[in-house]
Amino acid sequence: MAYTTGMTLASRSLIPICSKTFLSPLRVASLLSFPEKSSTTFFRRHQIHHLFSTSTTPLFSPVKCSTLETEVQAVSRPNVVDILQERGLLESVTSENLRSACSDPNVAPLKVYCGFDPTAESLHLGNLLGIIVLSWFQRCGHQAVGLIGGATGRVGDPSGKSLERPELDALTLEKNIAGIKNILVKILGGNASSYVIFNNYDWWKDMTMLDFLKKVGRFARVGVMMAKESVKKRLESEQGMSYTEFSYQLLQGYDFVHLFDKEGVNVQIGGSDQWGNITAGTDLIRKILQTEDAAYGLTFPLLLKNDGTKFGKSEDGAIWLSPSMLSPYKFYQYFFSVPDVDVIRFLKTLTFLSLDEIKMVEDEMRRPGYVPNSAQMKLAEEVTRFVHGEEGLKEAIKATEALRPGAETKLDWNLIERIAEDIPTCSLPIDRVSGVSIVDVSVSAGLFESKSAARRTLKQGGVYMNNERVDNENKRVEEEDIVEGKGLVLSSGKKNKVVIRIS
Repeated sequence: MAYTTGMTLASRSLIPICSKTFLSPLRVASLLSFPEKSSTTFFRRHQIHHLFSTSTTPLFSPVKCSTLETEVQAVSRPNVVDILQERGLLESVTSENLRSACSDPNVAPLKVYCGFDPTAESLHLGNLLGIIVLSWFQRCGHQAVGLIGGATGRVGDPSGKSLERPELDALTLEKNIAGIKNILVKILGGNASSYVIFNNYDWWKDMTMLDFLKKVGRFARVGVMMAKESVKKRLESEQGMSYTEFSYQLLQGYDFVHLFDKEGVNVQIGGSDQWGNITAGTDLIRKILQTEDAAYGLTFPLLLKNDGTKFGKSEDGAIWLSPSMLSPYKFYQYFFSVPDVDVIRFLKTLTFLSLDEIKMVEDEMRRPGYVPNSAQMKLAEEVTRFVHGEEGLKEAIKATEALRPGAETKLDWNLIERIAEDIPTCSLPIDRVSGVSIVDVSVSAGLFESKSAARRTLKQGGVYMNNERVDNENKRVEEEDIVEGKGLVLSSGKKNKVVIRIS
C-alpha cells in the first residue's frame, strides 16, 4: 500500500486447553497414535516437505482442542524471520522481538498482512515479493492476510512517486479489486484456513471526516509526518504534495490499528519504501489502543537487478501476474532471460527451493560443460508454477518448445493461436503466401526489412518455417506448409518470429 501495489494476537500465550480450532503448531498426544519417537519424525518430515515446495499448505495442520485434552506439548515453528534473512528477503524489523515470537511455541501463530492498492486489474512483479513473504509465513505455520485497498486506492500512495496518482472511477476500482482478489486467492489459497482477504473500504466507507480527526488525527504529529522520506522528497519537488496524499500514511496506519484491534493481525509487511507507512501504524496502535501488546512491522528489499535498476519491467511494460494480461509463456520467458549475474539471487528470493538446492545450481554453473540457461530454466519453472500453477507452467513450456527453431514439436493451429497473442502477427491473402518465395513472404510479413537481409540470413541458416530450417534460397511456400490451411510461423534466429494468418 503502497499497499504494494482468525488467530489470537502473537503477544497472547496460546493456552493448551482451548475450545477453538487453531492453525497451531500443537502436538496433542491424545490425538496422535504415533509412539513418541515416530511422532517426532513425522513432524520433521512434514515440515521439510512443505517448507520448500510450491504448496502453500502450512507446516502444521489445524488441531482442535477441548477441555478434556490436557496432555498437550507445543512444537517449535521454523523461524520465518531467520529464513527471510538467509534468503535476502529481510530489510528491517520494528523490533527484534518479532524474531522470537515467530518460533516461540508458547506464542500463538502470527497474523501477517500485506496491502495491495487496486491501481490496476492485476498485480505485477513488484507485488510478487510481498506475496512470497506472506507465503513464507504461511509455510511456517502463521496466517497470511491480504488487504486490498478499496479505500486507499481512491487516494494513492505518494511513496516513490513524483506525481499524484490519477483518480479512478468506482467501476474501474471494483474491477481492479476483483482481479487482485482472484490472484491472491489463486496463489495463497492452497489451504483456506491459512489466509484471509479484507478490503479496507469496508471500515472506511462509513467514517466521516470528523470521526477521522477525532479517532486518528489527534494522535498524529505533523512534524513526524513531514519527516517521512516519501513526504520530504515530494515537498522538495516542483509538484509538491496535496493534503490528500499527505494524509495517506494515516489511512494506512489506521488500517493496521483496525486489523490489530478487530482481527488480531499483529504484523504488517511491505517493501523497504513502506517503512514510514508501517511505523505510522505501529505508532498509532500504541497511542490509540494504549496497548503494550506486540504489533510488528517488517520490510523486504525492493526487487532490483544487479545494476541497481528495477526488476519487473519489459520492453512491453509491466510483468503482470494475471494470465489475461500477460500469458504464462511470456511470464516464463521473462525469467528465462535473466542474466547469469542475477539468477542465483533471484532463486533465493523468488523461489522456495532450499538453499542447498540453490547452492548445487550455483556450483553447476561454474563447472565445465554447464548447459547455458539451465539455472534460468529452473528459475522460470519455479516462479511460473508458483504464480500460474502446474497448468500454467505446462502451457508455458509447451509454447516455449513449440517456438524453438528446430524443435520437433509439431505445430497445430490451436497452439499457434495461443502463441499468436505473444508474438507479432499479420494477415496476408492466400495468393501472397501460397506459391510465393519464402524471401518475399518473410518481407511481406515484416520479419525482414528487405529481401537482401532475408537472403543473407537464409544463407547463414537462420530462417525457419514452422520451426524447420529453410536451406533453399529459392524455396516457395507450398500448400502443405500452411498449417491446417490457416497460417504458418516464420522465424529469424531464436527471438524474431511472426505468425502469418491467411486472410
